[in-house]
Amino acid sequence: MNASIIDPLQGDFPEVIEEYLEHGVMKCIAFNRRGTLLAAGCSDGSCVIWDFETRGIAKELRDKDCVAAITSICWSKYGHRILVSAADKSLTLWDVVNGEKISRTILQQTPLLARLHPGSTAPSLCLACPLSSAPMIVDLNTGSTTMLPVAVPDMGNGLAPPPRSKSSDGTPPFTPTAACFNKCGDVVYVGNSKGEIFIIDHKVIQVRAMVSIPGGAVIKNIVFSRNGQYLLTNSNDRTIRIYENLLPLKDGLSALEEMDKKINEPDGVEKKKAIGSKCLALFREFQDSITKVHWKAPCFSGDGEWVIGGSASKGEHKIYIWDRAGHLVKILEGPKEALIDLAWHPVHPIVVSVSLTGLVYIWAKDYTENWSAFAPDFKELEENEEYMEREDEFDLMPETEKVKESTLFDRC
Repeated sequence: MNASIIDPLQGDFPEVIEEYLEHGVMKCIAFNRRGTLLAAGCSDGSCVIWDFETRGIAKELRDKDCVAAITSICWSKYGHRILVSAADKSLTLWDVVNGEKISRTILQQTPLLARLHPGSTAPSLCLACPLSSAPMIVDLNTGSTTMLPVAVPDMGNGLAPPPRSKSSDGTPPFTPTAACFNKCGDVVYVGNSKGEIFIIDHKVIQVRAMVSIPGGAVIKNIVFSRNGQYLLTNSNDRTIRIYENLLPLKDGLSALEEMDKKINEPDGVEKKKAIGSKCLALFREFQDSITKVHWKAPCFSGDGEWVIGGSASKGEHKIYIWDRAGHLVKILEGPKEALIDLAWHPVHPIVVSVSLTGLVYIWAKDYTENWSAFAPDFKELEENEEYMEREDEFDLMPETEKVKESTLFDRC
């Protein structure tokens, strides 16, 4: 790395593997809002919920209709529900307390990612990102789906479907598209294969604004910080970018409508780009200019002060940690196993990673005990030292004390 690594004492971030969790072959993870529970999706279709305080299994959600690997897990706002997407094209909504299945929806494509609407305590809407089609809004009560646009035409006011050309086997190729809700859930941010972010009103399925990513590479991940003030993108050009969210955290849709009225231009691509420039501002870029590594599962810390990304290289378990100013502060090196998922604890400086073998590793800060703080005359040794004891050291009355007494008696 050509960036200098700053003093680790300046930041509160994980440094070493504290423990690992083992239960089947786990594929993906997600913390609840307070970080007291950790949900993990397994390759056999089950979902394990760990009590993160005791590191014991609190509950296991198992659907007899699902035996395919879990692709993503999402908690509801207050942790009462969990949405699980699986490789058998299913979306399953669970009641966490009762361990009962609320609904099960089958899509036409495998959902790689599914996120519940963040603005509702008992959400029935979710955002799904399938393998071979555009992101969609899914009503979990009715099973109805609504496709979101991933392209806009150069002329006219309408929306264009994503361009597709049939391959040699007759199937239309499609690059999986990243998408996420904003903090209150009234707007969806969608990234496409041309390096563009669309800001969409998902209720009327209308693109309100668009932002072009430098380089125009495929956008693989879009993640908001917990407070909604920053947006992270991960692109195929091996760069993680942080954008500052210029829209208000509440009523962002109303602000977009006001911008649309104020900009006196014909409705089209240029107008949407003009609105987009008032929605997102590029804040920072992170990359490894030496090894040119691709990034996997990037995310923010709970307070938004740190950014992490896992190396997508096979056979290595490396986690890069940057501060928001752009400095690389730590590279965590784990076992010789590929990394497939990452999550930062919402409250504590703890990172949890999932390896290709299905183990979950818990990374924590390396706290060193300072016993001299409790006993000022206590001496700590860095390594073993040979100690030479005096001949009378353990006598009831050492010779030195006898000499002192005899001298004092003579003076008297």
